[in-house]
Amino acid sequence: MNNNTEQPATKVKRESKNKIRVEFDRTPLLQRLRARYISVFFLQKVIWVIFRLVLLVGVSYVVLFPFFAKITGSFMSPEDFIDSTVKMVPRAPTLNTYNAIIIENDYYKALTSTAFLSLLCAVAQMFICTLVGYGFSKFKFKGNNIIFMLVIFTLIVPHQTLQFSMFMKFRYFDFMNIYEFIRKAMGATKDLKINLINTYWPLALLSVTGLAFKNGLYILVMRQFFKGVPDELEEAAYVDGAGVFRTYFTIILPNSIPMMVTIFLFAFTWQWTDEFYVNLFTTETGPYLMPKIVKIPRSLTTSQAAIQASTMYQSAIRNTCGLMIIAPLIIVYLIGQNFLIQGIERTGVVG
Repeated sequence: MNNNTEQPATKVKRESKNKIRVEFDRTPLLQRLRARYISVFFLQKVIWVIFRLVLLVGVSYVVLFPFFAKITGSFMSPEDFIDSTVKMVPRAPTLNTYNAIIIENDYYKALTSTAFLSLLCAVAQMFICTLVGYGFSKFKFKGNNIIFMLVIFTLIVPHQTLQFSMFMKFRYFDFMNIYEFIRKAMGATKDLKINLINTYWPLALLSVTGLAFKNGLYILVMRQFFKGVPDELEEAAYVDGAGVFRTYFTIILPNSIPMMVTIFLFAFTWQWTDEFYVNLFTTETGPYLMPKIVKIPRSLTTSQAAIQASTMYQSAIRNTCGLMIIAPLIIVYLIGQNFLIQGIERTGVVG
């Protein structure tokens, strides 16, 4: 009964709209333009479009201007900084700053070392956080909520409060006091503890154990994602005779690739730009990583113009170092942006 009444009403409404449209098209052009564009509704629409355009342009200018200033400053010579007529665009663009950073600051050495360390830590954190997040979301055991609260607590505690204890732990590394037990059993007086400072081991061990920088956030994200995965997938695999690990590797992991790539990109980016742990576990004689290239090449400070514009010119050189550190990350993001967007969208799916 309702369908019979709705269909004629819809038909009448469509016929009325078509009739109004036909009558409007038959009116003179001047009257149609006047009715369409000289009205309060059209004026409100124009004002809203202009306001939105001005707002977007203003926000874009505030956000992009510092980057534009750093990029243009990286191509300036010392003479441009002491020339009052040069503001943003260099008078004689040069690549001397980039060449000096690449050659004198050993940019390629820092690039390869940082790429190896970031890739190692990112892959380890991706798999470990995925496994831990899956365990928190799908398995119920005593102390589940308490342990998860401790994971969240790692996001709250400042890393500076733990830096001394972490440094001493890896400076005199002794896993479960094994070396101390061997020393006492052998009656040796020599300290058998290992010094892991100035190696990749501290960061690698923190990544493998799920205690690295921001790992609590990664576990939280994966836990929320796996809560949105239907339990029927696992139940069907169990019925077919698959165990927990086989189900995890054959069913769960393939369905969580976008989220895993998202975690990988975040971990890779934060490890690439990390200064806290790099300065904590390495010294000048340790691995040569990206933060160590931020220094002034000697060849750029010898000219008279560089001496006169020392403050501004040195600031531009440091900004150029920052741009060269960020450049590889832009390439990585362009490669994995589709997975990153999918992962961020799926994070909001909560069971």
